[in-house]
Amino acid sequence: MKPYFNGKAWIVKDPERLRPLAAFGKVPLLGIGIEVEECYMHCAKAFKRSHAWEQQHWLPAEERPRSAEIISAHVRQLGLSPEDIAASQRESFTKRLY
Repeated sequence: MKPYFNGKAWIVKDPERLRPLAAFGKVPLLGIGIEVEECYMHCAKAFKRSHAWEQQHWLPAEERPRSAEIISAHVRQLGLSPEDIAASQRESFTKRLY
């Protein structure tokens, strides 16, 4: 279940428009501007039936896959293990977060 959007999108390069998005003093080089013309959920009944907001229906934390495991499964052809991806994530989060 996910939202769907229709509208327009464009690349924003204007530093003045990007300045309010600065984090830790770094202004982004690019941004994405969007104009949403309509937003809708596909099959509201499926969302209601899923009970996704009810914690008793969630997997226990120890059974949930780590993000590195999910990414590894999606890029299997690159031969990256979940451990490789987790190490890259840790390095990226500490050195290149902003």
